[in-house]
Amino acid sequence: VQLQASGGGLVRPGESLRLSCVGTGFTFDRYWLYWVRQAPGKEIEWVSEISAFGGTTNYLDSVKGRFTISRDNAKNTLYLQMDNVKPEDTALYYCARDRGGHLRGQGTQVTVSS
Repeated sequence: VQLQASGGGLVRPGESLRLSCVGTGFTFDRYWLYWVRQAPGKEIEWVSEISAFGGTTNYLDSVKGRFTISRDNAKNTLYLQMDNVKPEDTALYYCARDRGGHLRGQGTQVTVSS
């Protein structure tokens, strides 16, 4: 099982970023998928989740209205559209197969700074 996130970078507050995550080695469209993040010195934090066919999504309160999770099962790819980013969104972002982030892949760094 592999989950490879990409798309991170350095952005200014208020800008946008789209993260992608390709999943391989498992039947992608059978699983809920999750984005989690870890800021320096902090524990892993759940950010968002999406049901197997995308019909249900949930968000951390602090990102609600700014982030959008989606998936393309034909491409085995999970996305996180991040709009109006804030400095507190700075973290290493991972896609995962569980809410706690234990079954996560390689992350992608998002840094929000002016």
